[in-house]
Amino acid sequence: GPRVRFGPSPTGFLHLGGLRTALYNYVFAKKHQGTFILRVEDTDQNRVVPGAAEGIEDMLDWAGIPPDESPGRGGPAGPYVQSLRLELYRRASAVLLDSEAAYRCFCTPQRLELLRREALRSQQTPRYDNRCRHLTPTEVAQKLSQGLDYVIRFRLEKGVEPFQDLVYGWNKHEVADVEGDPVILKGDGFPTYHLANVVDDHYMGITHVLRGTEWLASTSKHLLLYKAFGWEPPQFGHLPLLLNKDGGKLSKRQGDIFLERFARDGFLPEALLDIVTNCGSGFTEKQMGRTLEELISQFEVGRITTHSALLDLEALPEFNRVHLTRHIENQELRQRLVRELQGLVELVYGDQQVDPDVLENEYVERVLLLRKGHISLLKNLVSSDYSYLWVRPSVSRQQLQTISAEVDEIGKLVLGLMTRQVAALTVEELNKDLRSLQKQTRETKYSSMMQLLRLVLSGRQHGPSVAEMMVTLGAEEVCGRIHRALTS
Repeated sequence: GPRVRFGPSPTGFLHLGGLRTALYNYVFAKKHQGTFILRVEDTDQNRVVPGAAEGIEDMLDWAGIPPDESPGRGGPAGPYVQSLRLELYRRASAVLLDSEAAYRCFCTPQRLELLRREALRSQQTPRYDNRCRHLTPTEVAQKLSQGLDYVIRFRLEKGVEPFQDLVYGWNKHEVADVEGDPVILKGDGFPTYHLANVVDDHYMGITHVLRGTEWLASTSKHLLLYKAFGWEPPQFGHLPLLLNKDGGKLSKRQGDIFLERFARDGFLPEALLDIVTNCGSGFTEKQMGRTLEELISQFEVGRITTHSALLDLEALPEFNRVHLTRHIENQELRQRLVRELQGLVELVYGDQQVDPDVLENEYVERVLLLRKGHISLLKNLVSSDYSYLWVRPSVSRQQLQTISAEVDEIGKLVLGLMTRQVAALTVEELNKDLRSLQKQTRETKYSSMMQLLRLVLSGRQHGPSVAEMMVTLGAEEVCGRIHRALTS
């Protein structure tokens, strides 16, 4: 099967753009019984953030798209971290030096800076002028004997072959016309992206490279490197950009596109996978609520279009609501939600005398089933509107009598209703029943009766409707709360 890779730089958290690239690679691999590899591209040592590489792997696990081979899991083509493969790049550059496909460049940073300024002054794109390409072997030997620093540059040849991109079709970029010979090995022995990528994709047996469209223009350069090594290149497919819905770049600065944030806020990974593929292309269907299995079965690389993918994050809660509903309906996933919700209740209401009864699995599970479709995040259920579910009110009879003198009568009427109504409570039915109960009181107005019941059930003046509270609490709990209020 195919071998694909996701190659992030460990310079920070995994964000939605990275997740999407990883996801397309994962889905492609799984669709064709292939292998998905995580490779950490840390050759720019100045920008490496400690712990970032582990964080990225953790987030792929959290998202449900774990790599088959990676720094954490190991594998037959390791190490999977570029800074541990320096010897490989050194040998590869030596091969290119021998065949004269590459050369040593002794230009100082000062000279390169002058070239750059000169170009900018005359409104040209800065590029290296290939000066060291023309050094004779004698001149090179002389500079080496003086102990001068050097980098290794790759000799760009004119006349690149077109290649067929899986997404963009036939393509070629005459790189030699627009840029100078690129550095492939820096003075510190670290490779640049171009060399490391080609060498690693070759030795890791990568068959298909699915990466962001920002690399499309470099692909001709990479193909020249493959040719210089005499290696068979992989197939390339470039993914269109992921943009905000207004067409601007996703802002990493606000920190609002990092996976850690979505995980912390309680979004389901499935909702993220669904939304980042929904705004893109490559799938036979676009309806909200697709699972990873469905994404895999619906994926066809040929369906990816070149249009930018516009991400509307405001739709994420709605995506999450659909996936949360699916989780609640699935018995196994529901048990996990029960445990998670119990933890949230203890976290939020732990200091307010939570009765052990309301943390019973059965009660919590009933709440989930009843609020299914009404909530977009599990944590909505511990918002103040739902506090009545978790904290039993302590209301005295005196308090209730200030609302109506008929406390006992109303209590008995509702208790009678609940015992008759045990089967399936619905908000509509209950509203009708409460209206008719009020007619059986002597003098209590409907609004007062509701105020009274709301206080008995929640200890609060505001919140959801009384009927909704009764349905969500269930007959047994409603009766318990009325009994307690009448006898206090």
